[in-house]
Amino acid sequence: MSVHKEVKRITTHTLQEMKNSGEKIAMLTAYDYSMATIVDDAGMDIILVGDSASNVMAGHETTLPITLDQMIYHASSVVRAVKRALVVVDLPFGSYQGNSKEALSSAIRIMKEAGAHAVKIEGGVEIAESVSRILTAGIPVMGHLGLTPQSIYKFGTYTVRAKHEAEAKKLKEDALKLQELGCFGIVLEKIPAKLAHEVSESLSIPTIGIGAGRHCDGQVLVIHDMLGINKGFKPRFLRQYASLYDVMNGAIKNYVSDVKAKEFPNEKEQY
Repeated sequence: MSVHKEVKRITTHTLQEMKNSGEKIAMLTAYDYSMATIVDDAGMDIILVGDSASNVMAGHETTLPITLDQMIYHASSVVRAVKRALVVVDLPFGSYQGNSKEALSSAIRIMKEAGAHAVKIEGGVEIAESVSRILTAGIPVMGHLGLTPQSIYKFGTYTVRAKHEAEAKKLKEDALKLQELGCFGIVLEKIPAKLAHEVSESLSIPTIGIGAGRHCDGQVLVIHDMLGINKGFKPRFLRQYASLYDVMNGAIKNYVSDVKAKEFPNEKEQY
């Protein structure tokens, strides 16, 4: 008789234990059921349903156009696939800024309608009220500092953030503030490795880096980038683990030519 091994779910508590013991945290994005199944089966700790879906799934130039309803659609697809990973969902642009009541109702919708495990929200001190309000409802919150893509029009560029002393100082203060409010972790995006190291050491909660060096407590990438499904996007921080664009493109070309040459379907492939 085979004993079915129970998959142990990753929780925010697990992540805290990982930081305490020095085990690095692996995080990747996913936006649909099939991809999330593959990612979860590979042993991912956190799956982020990122508002990067706006770029890689919908073809928008920025993350701004994606709606709360669309995020819930992607998140519920992912949640249906996942047995182990902690599923964190981005609160999209316009669903939390400047209105903590709206922030709470957005977070509640994501938890209720998608079945997610936590939400992620961009910004520091300026969103403190929203973070507090969401946490008061018992919803885990992950912070996001450094390059915050939802503020792209304010910065006007996707270059490295916090290179200057004033911005670095604010980032450190923001990180401590988010921890103090009760966030279970913080994503640090595109900041100098030295600063990310200092922030990671100053916090008791885990940091997850993207373009923030090796001293963060974990790493995150967008799955379409690391699998090479996207063509042309090759920032310094990205390690491409496969070239799926070429693999898929080649397979599809073969299919087209087999259909044209009347080689598909063959005798065995029909009833």
